Amino acid sequence: MADVAGDLSSFSFEAGLTEEEKRLLYLRARAAGQTFCGCAHAVFLCKLVQSLRCIIKSHTANSSGGDGDLCVGILGLGHMGKQLLLYLIEKSGIKPSHIKISDRRPESAVGFIQTGVECFFDNRRLAAWADVLFLCCLPSHLPKVCADLRSHLPKRCLVYSFTSGVPVTRLAQLLGHDFILKPQYDFVACDAADVWLSCTHLTTALTDPLLIEASCPLKMSGGISLGLTWVCAVLYSLLNICTSASLGSSDALSLINSVLKEKQPHAVELNAQSFISASHASSILAEEPFPWISLTDSQTKETPLLCFLSSSESMQQCFSAAYKSMQETPVTL
Repeated sequence: MADVAGDLSSFSFEAGLTEEEKRLLYLRARAAGQTFCGCAHAVFLCKLVQSLRCIIKSHTANSSGGDGDLCVGILGLGHMGKQLLLYLIEKSGIKPSHIKISDRRPESAVGFIQTGVECFFDNRRLAAWADVLFLCCLPSHLPKVCADLRSHLPKRCLVYSFTSGVPVTRLAQLLGHDFILKPQYDFVACDAADVWLSCTHLTTALTDPLLIEASCPLKMSGGISLGLTWVCAVLYSLLNICTSASLGSSDALSLINSVLKEKQPHAVELNAQSFISASHASSILAEEPFPWISLTDSQTKETPLLCFLSSSESMQQCFSAAYKSMQETPVTL
């Protein structure tokens, strides 16, 4: 049904605002942009992981870490949790039966349960089941949540935190877990911030080429930035998944490159020295798995991968192409 008031300025959100209030509209755009980018980046990670798992499954008979569909858990069904769940269901290609939620009010997810998503209130059960676990709880709830999760998180479980105000180092201490990824968004005032005001309906906005371009992690616009540290943590996550599947270093590099280079086959390739020190890279055997990489360290220290990406425009373009491609089409399972 058409919106009969759509073209009437007197019915717009801004019509009733004072001049002083209008000067704060950029905060509305910033909030919409952060939600949009948070969901887009999180689901891009899920698509990368699922693509890699599918390739591992076809490449090896070893079932450790590589078989079956990706199991995605969401802890907390507030604003961010609901928006993320909506996008996962409608745009990610992940089956609803492979998405579970833990929330103190499971009845709030009735509409989602009808799609096949399971909702309950058992944080430990969710942690033991999930391959990727999204923390969407309030900072005030985090100590209790982490106490529930601690010692119940398998090493292979990638924890992705949307909880604000708690750095990744503190999360690692609370959880006793080092496979944690926390995006750190920075904000600056700019004239292009209004681009995010069109994010009223998330699943529609996530098909908008303009917004996909604006949210591209390595060249974000609209006053929000993310940067190379997050990209490094994503790539180290893929490496750890290969390690947990007992893949040799040569196979791991080949599979990760194949996932990233689908749209840019002639881009520079990641090699052992891209991920680890030159001395360690020179001694690692082709059939020997890479060492497990602490994502906490990768987000707080200068790493070989950060140095490599900083100087490789070709790899940055390759990553951006993969991001845009995966936003436009769901992963085929």
